[in-house]
Amino acid sequence: MSFFEKCTRIVVKVGSSTLTHSSGRLNLRRIESLAKTLSDLKNSGKEIVLVSSGAVSAGIAKAGLGHRPESLEEKQAMASIGQSELMKIYDRFFSDYGHKIGQILMTRDVVDNPIRRTAAENTFNTLLRMGCIPIVNENDAVSTDELVKFGGNDILSAHVANLCHADVLINLSDIDGLFDSDPRKNPEAKLIERVENIDAILSFAGGAGTDRGTGGMEAKLTAAKMVTANGIPMFIMNGADPEILYRLLDGEHVGTYFVAAK
Repeated sequence: MSFFEKCTRIVVKVGSSTLTHSSGRLNLRRIESLAKTLSDLKNSGKEIVLVSSGAVSAGIAKAGLGHRPESLEEKQAMASIGQSELMKIYDRFFSDYGHKIGQILMTRDVVDNPIRRTAAENTFNTLLRMGCIPIVNENDAVSTDELVKFGGNDILSAHVANLCHADVLINLSDIDGLFDSDPRKNPEAKLIERVENIDAILSFAGGAGTDRGTGGMEAKLTAAKMVTANGIPMFIMNGADPEILYRLLDGEHVGTYFVAAK
């Protein structure tokens, strides 16, 4: 508990599979619960940065596309339509709980270019100083694998945590944490509660857990390696009920804890 008492700046990442129903449409009840919980944590004195997926799913619903886009052009179009819809939903829920939000859309060159990286750091710090909750997503409407793509919001969240000099990164997933085998296939799979050597457990990584997610455990482990190397611990836990954050910050051991390098 003493660790989280000292934590001021918290980056929370939430993926598409956590934010959507099995239909692919946004899970509004869960998004509202997330906004309420994060608002309450901010009321307690924490600085919150939210890295949120969900733009493509919101775009599909808004445009009435009826299917998951397959071409890059369709995905980018759905992200363009959905990002504004997603932010409108977040703005409504966070406003209900008394907090302002700010949108930051990032591409890989932001962290690769020293001048743009400094500009991003300054924007994060200014928003937090103004009492805003920055909501970050990859700029999927213009990102491409060949040019400026991060490769998913797990990796983006690690860059954001490093940019913000966060005290901790919390990854809300559709799984309880890192297991020694795939719990969807093996009911005997055991949760790994603490990881100090990420390289030793890379064999446990797998692909995306649902067809609505773009990342997977491999991307999460890469993110964990990126932040722990900079002295930032990371947690992976199930975001089906966002109020699980209270349990973690109250000192209960939840999910998988990746220990920061000394």
